[in-house]
Amino acid sequence: MSKPVDLGSVKEGSYILIDGEPSRIVEYDKSKPGKHGAAKARVVGIGIFDNVKRSLVSPVSANVEVPLIEKKSGQIVSTSPTNVQLMDLETFETFDVLLPADEDIKAKITAGVEVEYWKVLGRTKIVRVKNV
Repeated sequence: MSKPVDLGSVKEGSYILIDGEPSRIVEYDKSKPGKHGAAKARVVGIGIFDNVKRSLVSPVSANVEVPLIEKKSGQIVSTSPTNVQLMDLETFETFDVLLPADEDIKAKITAGVEVEYWKVLGRTKIVRVKNV
C-alpha cells in the first residue's frame, strides 16, 4: 500500500518508492526553475530491505509514491540460521522473517525477546530489539 505525494513535499528522512523499492531519503536537492523549465528535484534514497543506493531526478510537481509503513511489536518464538519465527503481540499470529543483516540486532535476537518490526508492501523487516 502506498499513497501519491508531490515530490516537492518530501524531505530527507522520509520514505518513497524508487524503482518500486521502498527507500529512505538521504539526500534531497532542488534546483531553481529555468527560463523554459520547471524546478527539478534530485533524490537519493537507500533501500529499506536491501540497503542499495538509488537515485531519482524528476520535476518537483511530479507525483511519487510514499509507502505506508506499519510499525508493530512482536516477540521472537524461535530462531534458525537464516530465519526468525515472530509472534505479533496484538493478533498473536506467528510468521517467519529473515534474520536482519545488522550485526548489532542479530546479536541480541534470542527466543522470548521483544522486537519492533515493519510491514511495508507485503514484506517484513525487524528494525530493532526492545529493552535489551
